[in-house]
Amino acid sequence: MELSSSESLGFSKILKERVKVKPMNKYAILAVLLWSTVASAFKLTLSRLDTISMLFYSSLTSTVIFLLANLKDIKTFSIKANLNSVFFGFINPFLYYLVLFSAYSILPAQEAQALNYTWPIILVIFSSAFLGQRLSERDFLGVIIGFLGALVVGTRGNLSSLHFANPMGDLLALCSAIIWAIYWILNLRDPRKAEVKMMWNFIFGFLYISILGVIEGIKFDPYGVLGAIYVGTFEMGLTFLLWLKALESEEAGKVASLIYLTPVLSLLFISIVVGEKILGSTIVGLALILLGIALSRR
Repeated sequence: MELSSSESLGFSKILKERVKVKPMNKYAILAVLLWSTVASAFKLTLSRLDTISMLFYSSLTSTVIFLLANLKDIKTFSIKANLNSVFFGFINPFLYYLVLFSAYSILPAQEAQALNYTWPIILVIFSSAFLGQRLSERDFLGVIIGFLGALVVGTRGNLSSLHFANPMGDLLALCSAIIWAIYWILNLRDPRKAEVKMMWNFIFGFLYISILGVIEGIKFDPYGVLGAIYVGTFEMGLTFLLWLKALESEEAGKVASLIYLTPVLSLLFISIVVGEKILGSTIVGLALILLGIALSRR
């Protein structure tokens, strides 16, 4: 039986609709690529600036970005309505990045970023402890595998003796993951728009950072400042806004999954840009951490 020309056109249209493949979310891809570069940027910038100076310049950059992003709502700015950020701003950016940058200052970048990436696994534990979400057998297995990966990274493969190459650095990197997981849990109870929350958090956080900077002193190095501006733009500021834009799509769940490409791509940039030799233990440990995240992902 032959189809008429109109029927053929209609059939072709339906077929195209059925097999149409949606393009990858450009905002998500760009965000992942940018976030993949920041571990290298941390390490290079910390070779020119101390932790507090880097935090000062990068958080100042991010604060300006969030202010500009919320400029259209400036008439509705209310300190009273955003007093939660007095506390939230202390956690992030002040405490979180102070601990994270300190970890990067004394650890290889590959090790610091892998251990910091245990935060989704810690989040599963906190969700059970503080939100009453029951841990399934799959969740529990994911947590065990994830922390086994952290041990592999921290001991650099020397699991038999459990000897950590840099105990203080490893502790700082894991503490940064704990702080971020706590921040995530607390944010679930905050009904404000994400952009508004981040703006006020950075406004108050920058005040704390400035006070610490006045006490400890802030170093100036032209290349270091440029590096800190890069970090403030592509770790804390603009990339976060791109990610929010990406999550507005209909396939937010699939978009969110792309974030797990970040630590893998980071190793590539760390190897090329920073010049670190990527250890086999880092690759194995990171693979276990990502497997743990996949198993316990909510």
